[in-house]
Amino acid sequence: MTDATGAPDTTRARVVVVSGGLGTPSTSRRLADRITGHVERALAAHGCGAEVTVIELRELAVAIAHRLVDGASDAALTDALERLETADGIVAVTPVFNGSVSGLFKSFFDLVQPQALQGIPMALGATGGSARHSLVIEYALRPLMTYLRTFPMPTGVFAATTDWGDELAGTAEIESLETRTARLGRELADAMRLGLEQRFDGL
Repeated sequence: MTDATGAPDTTRARVVVVSGGLGTPSTSRRLADRITGHVERALAAHGCGAEVTVIELRELAVAIAHRLVDGASDAALTDALERLETADGIVAVTPVFNGSVSGLFKSFFDLVQPQALQGIPMALGATGGSARHSLVIEYALRPLMTYLRTFPMPTGVFAATTDWGDELAGTAEIESLETRTARLGRELADAMRLGLEQRFDGL
């Protein structure tokens, strides 16, 4: 990114949001939006704007299947993958199906070329009906993104149905969804800012 003078522009960061939700609206998109909002506010606090692109995987489901089966080209899918690979930071949220990430979510990331996402910081989130699925981030989502050589943030956020009303918040043991998403947003924003500074220091 450069400004009008041709100098590196570190005032805007490219945030790509991948939502694996199947409904309209979906809790996965809702969680992704909440995390992204915190990323934008954390960046703004340091004088950095955000250019946000949202990839709704349900809109690309047919194209993803065709690409996997016969390599068919689709302009929207190609654009989504290119935006993902040129992001300064990624927010990725999947619903939990049968104890793991959704097949649509996994299929999309199966199309990513080896090392294309290397070093890109990522905020990981998942949604499900019950908190018993909360470890899906650690045993399914984080290993996938580590294999792709991304840089997942330490905090991962799982949102169960009850989390949206924060019915369980307010105790020393359980943090509210707002507290967890705010922490994750700050972590991603800090990692993005560091990456931008390092990139332009090398120019």
